[in-house]
Amino acid sequence: MTGIDLSVVDWSRAQFALTAMYHWIFVPLTLGLSVLCAFFESIYVKTGKEEWKKIAKFWMTLFGINFAIGLATGIILEFEFGTNWSNYSWMVGDLFGAPLAIEGLLAFFLESTFFAVMFFGWNRVSKKFHLMSTWMVALGSNLSALWILVANAWMQHPVAMQFNPDRARFELKSFWDMALSPVAISKFVHTTSSGFLLASLFVVTVSSWYLLKKRHIKMAKRSIIIASVFGLLASGFVVMTGDESAFQDARFQPVKLAALAGLYKGEKKAGDVVLGVMNPSKKIGDNKNAFYLSIKVPWMLSLLANRKLDSFVPGIDDFVYGNKQENIMSATDKIKMGKLAINALASYKDAKEKNDKEKASAALSTFNKYEQYIGYGYLKNPTDIVPPVAISFYSFHIMVALGTLFPILFLIFLFYTMKGSIVEQKYVLMLGLIGVFLGWIAQEAGWVLAEVGRQPWTINGLLPVNVAVTNLSSGYIKTTFFTFLILFTLLLIAEIKIMLKQIKIGPEVD
Repeated sequence: MTGIDLSVVDWSRAQFALTAMYHWIFVPLTLGLSVLCAFFESIYVKTGKEEWKKIAKFWMTLFGINFAIGLATGIILEFEFGTNWSNYSWMVGDLFGAPLAIEGLLAFFLESTFFAVMFFGWNRVSKKFHLMSTWMVALGSNLSALWILVANAWMQHPVAMQFNPDRARFELKSFWDMALSPVAISKFVHTTSSGFLLASLFVVTVSSWYLLKKRHIKMAKRSIIIASVFGLLASGFVVMTGDESAFQDARFQPVKLAALAGLYKGEKKAGDVVLGVMNPSKKIGDNKNAFYLSIKVPWMLSLLANRKLDSFVPGIDDFVYGNKQENIMSATDKIKMGKLAINALASYKDAKEKNDKEKASAALSTFNKYEQYIGYGYLKNPTDIVPPVAISFYSFHIMVALGTLFPILFLIFLFYTMKGSIVEQKYVLMLGLIGVFLGWIAQEAGWVLAEVGRQPWTINGLLPVNVAVTNLSSGYIKTTFFTFLILFTLLLIAEIKIMLKQIKIGPEVD
């Protein structure tokens, strides 16, 4: 701990957050819009009507713009594992590298192979082959997300691995146990379905603009119907997998659950704060109220966490100070055992170098006993196990509030479009104009919750961020931070300008 430059840790976290949040502007739209394009083209192939071909080509053009710029930020994001988080890459390369390699070899291969056919093969291949290519691009895009999310889910809930004390590395035991862990499956479905939802909002937003301008009315109406139905189905999956995520947080990341709920003292029949203003002067262990103002749904948090209305949900104080009645160990005890594991590992290495087999065996036995707490040994204070509570709470509630609004929005648009009066509904269309921007806010809030809620860990419970960081100087990381900030901002401005230009042109021009 004494040799770690905390400014390097902070700037590395800031740079990764910057890259991830910019990247996440493009990713969910790519996931959802690729599938919507495939649906539009499927209708064209089924009906043979040219207007559906124009609709498919128009949305495909916008998809291509977004895909290209998102690709640039994604490549930089993967490189940062080797630059800013080199210690992490060394310790988990055997595990983390496997899904990333598959993402590159399999999913990206599907995208790149069929991408050219999708965009340039309209008059060069048969309708069915072109449709297959479009579906392959959609499949490849979402498979890319699958392997990235498998890797991220492993950081949230490390499974199927063992620590090698001779190499000081985590090694993979079962790839399929890693890929099919409940957290990985839930995270994949939740992320992709939220991407489908965002893409539906994007189509509704652009179509609303056309209807307000009295342009491309027929195309806009048809697009709204498909997007609204698609968005409603996606919303259902988002709600179901969001509920499953809360249940998994209670099992695998209970401190994160307590933080996002703003729960300091554990409760039976715990209520869920659906609306609240947090008290910034509240400290861990004191008796101040956590909220200035709050509206609770009784028993809801117990139901979300344990599927039982009368169950006990531990709070932040329980994890920091322990709760013997509920068999919860204090962070202080975990830190002590973590230090024993670290010291035993050092003794084991020293004994191995001196060829002292007896001492090495004893040290290894001690290490194996306390191995599961090794990450805690790098923490200074018991309160270090708690993620930023206010950020976790507000990001969660912003995500949930907006997620509740979206299916209502889709129902309204579907109702008025099917009724034939959507063009006259000026205020509904104006609400539709901001739909995609609310969707992006919900997306970013969800990503912030996932990553901030995992703090202080890079690998939950095993490797804190201050150990995973690079050995580069903070000056280098500051320079690249501002370089990326300028670069990503220019890319975002470029995307917005190109998108707006293409939207103004509309679907008539090829």
